[in-house]
Amino acid sequence: MISRRITLGQRLEEQMKGQKKTVAVVGGGAAGLMAAITAAQAGAHTIILERMNQVGKKLLSTGNGKCNLTNLHMSPSCYRSDNKSFPMKVIKQFPPEQTLDFFCRIGLLPKNKNGYIYPYSEQASSVMELLKTEAENQGATILCGSYVEKISYNNKCFTVIFKVQNSEKQEIKKIYADALILAAGGRAAPVLGSDGSGYALAKSLGHRIKKPLPALVQLCCLGKEYKQLAGIRTEAQLTLYIDKKQAAADQGELQLTDYGISGIPTFQISRFASKALDEKKQVTVSINFFPGMTKEQLDHFLFRRKEQCGYKRCSEFLTGAVNNKLSAVLLKKSGIAAEAFVSGLTPKQLQALALNLHSFQAVVTSTKPFENAQVCCGGVDTSEVNHATLESFLVPGLFLAGELLDVDGICGGYNLQWAWSSGYIAGKSAANALGLKGGK
Repeated sequence: MISRRITLGQRLEEQMKGQKKTVAVVGGGAAGLMAAITAAQAGAHTIILERMNQVGKKLLSTGNGKCNLTNLHMSPSCYRSDNKSFPMKVIKQFPPEQTLDFFCRIGLLPKNKNGYIYPYSEQASSVMELLKTEAENQGATILCGSYVEKISYNNKCFTVIFKVQNSEKQEIKKIYADALILAAGGRAAPVLGSDGSGYALAKSLGHRIKKPLPALVQLCCLGKEYKQLAGIRTEAQLTLYIDKKQAAADQGELQLTDYGISGIPTFQISRFASKALDEKKQVTVSINFFPGMTKEQLDHFLFRRKEQCGYKRCSEFLTGAVNNKLSAVLLKKSGIAAEAFVSGLTPKQLQALALNLHSFQAVVTSTKPFENAQVCCGGVDTSEVNHATLESFLVPGLFLAGELLDVDGICGGYNLQWAWSSGYIAGKSAANALGLKGGK
């Protein structure tokens, strides 16, 4: 289809003449772009209002710039929400297979890495460009630098008031829409556009907001030893305890930092820590540095190692098995002098060391802020949204998509799949609500 790019004034003139039903999309991120493409493809006159100077800015940072598009391993455990069944009810309507079909259709060649799907170019920028080009080719108007300040609904019509900052002055503009899609993101990584303003807009239209908190984020821990451990990467099993009750667990490459812990397994359990800390509960993480061994096997390993290395200093006891900086910290916590001989280790000291290797206790004091988070938990209460259409139960013609909703996924392409699925359903449903049945 040949791109039809016309001015906002001409678009507004078309609206006045009633030539097309209009869908306004607030937010030009992954979910907003997908929603706009789908609605425009169905025949809607679609306008994207994006507050940043370009669309898809947060998308550019996903997967360390490589853009993990989706994941072929999909299950309810990959998503979190206070309404637990809600995410998969949406995902099943536009699953990863359809996501791949869509992207292949607009020109992307996918790369499968054990179920983790990336663009073959391994460039998030290529995904953003394909989406932007497709939106324009379908006739959508993209208005960047447009900050939506107010939305009102009256007589089946939405009035969207937004400000535009140009080189000379700030202008206040207004558009009218027959249907509105809110896809303004959450609060994670505000420098990339997610400033939380979408929550205020949803609230102004009557929706409840579950308190947004950082998720997929680093955890800050109590103790001076972390400065000594900074820079260490090691395989580990993490188990999160909230008020001494197990709440979550994950295994992978742990990163030890000067403030606490990071890395994929930390991110996977962080949303539970975030909510518990907000509720003033006690949060600890038990770190197993030998996830392939049971506690009994570890006891035996250390006993045998003592027999074999009795002539060595204790500072060398774990050399070759554990990072030297980590070894020094664990020996000290176990009451073992670095300069003592291994042969002098007592059963009590060996047991203490085995316990620290198997269940190192990290006391979590806080999470890193929204600026460091990949996504956030919380958002618009999904009990107020129809899972089949993503239309608001409170405001007819209002649809919600993406991170704005109380849905967050684990690492591995799941949050982008949520964006594609929810964006597609919202865009399709908005067009259907206006009597438009076109598109694929």
